[in-house]
Amino acid sequence: MLAYPSAIDLSSRTLQDLSALLAGHRRRIGSRWRRLTCGRQALLALAHLRCGDTYARLASGFRVGIATVYRYIREAVDLLAALAPTLEQAMETVRKKAYVILDGTVLPIDRIAADRPYYSGKRKYHGMNVQVIADPAGRLIWASDALPGATHDLTAARTHGIPTALSAADVKCWADKAYQSAGPAIRVPIRGKNLRGWHHRHNRDHTKIRSLGERAMATLKCWRVLRKLRCSTTRITSIVRAVVAVELAR
Repeated sequence: MLAYPSAIDLSSRTLQDLSALLAGHRRRIGSRWRRLTCGRQALLALAHLRCGDTYARLASGFRVGIATVYRYIREAVDLLAALAPTLEQAMETVRKKAYVILDGTVLPIDRIAADRPYYSGKRKYHGMNVQVIADPAGRLIWASDALPGATHDLTAARTHGIPTALSAADVKCWADKAYQSAGPAIRVPIRGKNLRGWHHRHNRDHTKIRSLGERAMATLKCWRVLRKLRCSTTRITSIVRAVVAVELAR
């Protein structure tokens, strides 16, 4: 098998922070010996999350078994996921903003046609629905738990309690047409075709503001593991939270 050096477009601080987190965890559970040091385990997990490297490729590169790779990545992901903010904690940040942007995305997964709850009719592929809140500059603030891709954005937002939380925080939110009737805190475009006059200007200005939220989506999808998730659907929420925790700490 051929091997070659590679790189991960993350800072050494990110690696050091995750290494320290793993070292503290090992001390708490009384782990005495591991095949990899905390630093190597952190590098292993970041390579999987950022670059989307498979377990088999990582096992070969780090000279450990595939089962060991799975355990090490799961352990690191769970530790990172615990650091991600809850919706209540995110509202503390939201209250300091003039407004926020709400949008939803469907993360692709490897499921067959029979798995209808995961099939997004809008995106035309199987996936998991994740709601994202961004600040006026498009920086990521919070990402929700993952729901089956067939879930409508409005239903997902209500399931997570986003409209209620935004109303309680008294912060305005810009969103697309999918969030019609979500509540007074969420502003959406005017529905209709061939709009003219102030209706057209309103929708144009609304789109300019809301489009910045795509930067938060791009931030998530810079992590290649989220571009095509091949794990169990029960693990996707933890992976999304882990990515959010790393991004907010950068």
